[in-house]
Amino acid sequence: MPPTTEPSGAEKMFGDFAPALVGFTDDVLFGQVWTRPELSPKERSLVTVAALTTSGNTDQLVYHLGLARQNGATETELIEAITHLAFYAGWPKAMAAMAVAKQVFRAT
Repeated sequence: MPPTTEPSGAEKMFGDFAPALVGFTDDVLFGQVWTRPELSPKERSLVTVAALTTSGNTDQLVYHLGLARQNGATETELIEAITHLAFYAGWPKAMAAMAVAKQVFRAT
């Protein structure tokens, strides 16, 4: 019998509802894009946190702040990145992102 693997976050959320989106997320985004060697996982995480902050996508930020820490970014670096973005992305977006960061970092 083949070993069972834990379903991805996308699979858990949308596996029976949007299997194509799950496939693209798991196979293309995390399977191909995130594994490209031109940027380190930490760099990809910092870019992603910045993009999510500037676009106001705080729902996805919860996951990506945790992933950024797993990829070597410190809480201090992530807090500083969000603080820096307040001047480029807008104060409300940075404040919303910082609220998520506080929730994520203080929950662990």
